Amino acid sequence: MLKNMRKSLYRCDISGKSTTRSAALDRHKRTHIGEKPFQCDICGKSFCQNSVLTTHKRIHTGEKQVHCDICGKSFSENSSLTTHTCIHTGEKPFHCDICGKSFSENIA
Repeated sequence: MLKNMRKSLYRCDISGKSTTRSAALDRHKRTHIGEKPFQCDICGKSFCQNSVLTTHKRIHTGEKQVHCDICGKSFSENSSLTTHTCIHTGEKPFHCDICGKSFSENIA
């Protein structure tokens, strides 16, 4: 029989955000204090998360791990694929409150 176990919550004293993992809280706090311990050995740019550094390095290597299932075009990050997919779907999720037009990208 499994009992419900109460998970410890780690709370950010700056924003109040909670997480169940202390490492996630440490990573989150870096966004507030501006700590960027992960540095690109190619260009010197620094990041607060190692995963963001890994994605950044693809700029230098040209590596493209994400592919469009519809046309096969490749991208280095998921967000670029998401934007690209709007070409195929016709989706325009960004709405201008001033002119009323909708757009596939948020380029303000």
